[in-house]
Amino acid sequence: MNVLFVCTGNICRSPLAEGILRQKYSERNIPGIVDSCGFESYHTGDSPDPRAQKVARKNGIDISSHSARQFKLEDFDIFDKIFVMDSSHYNSVMRIARHENDRQKVDFIRNVIYPGQNKPVKDPYYDHHSAFDTVFDQLDEACELFAESLNPKSG
Repeated sequence: MNVLFVCTGNICRSPLAEGILRQKYSERNIPGIVDSCGFESYHTGDSPDPRAQKVARKNGIDISSHSARQFKLEDFDIFDKIFVMDSSHYNSVMRIARHENDRQKVDFIRNVIYPGQNKPVKDPYYDHHSAFDTVFDQLDEACELFAESLNPKSG
C-alpha cells in the first residue's frame, strides 16, 4: 500500500512519519511507496528540522536525506492512503480533491488509534525539543498499528 503523510512545511511531522512507516514496512516486508509532503512552499528542498532528525536518530531512523516537497494533485493517483496531521492539512487536501475516490483516501493519522476522533499531531516546530519526542511517540504508535493491519508480525 502506497502511503503519503502531509503536514505544513514537510520538515517535522510528515518526514518523521515517513521514516517511521518506512522502517515498519521494511521490518515486515510490506511492499509500497512511503512518502511525505507539505502544503507550504517555504521549506521546499530543505532537510528535516535538526530536532526531528535527532529524535529519529535516537530511535534508530535516519531521515537526513529527506528533501521537503509540496503536495501535488498527482499524489492522489500515486497513493492509496493520504494521512494528514491536523485539520488544516485535512481541509487543504480535501479542497483540491477531484472526486469521491480522492476524498476516500484522506484521513488523520491518529484515527488509526482513535477512529473518527480526528485528533491532531501537534506541530512541534515552535516548541521545546521534548515536543518532538511526543510527536515521534504519537506517530510511532499510529504507524505500528497501521503496519500491523497490513501485515501482522509472525511468531
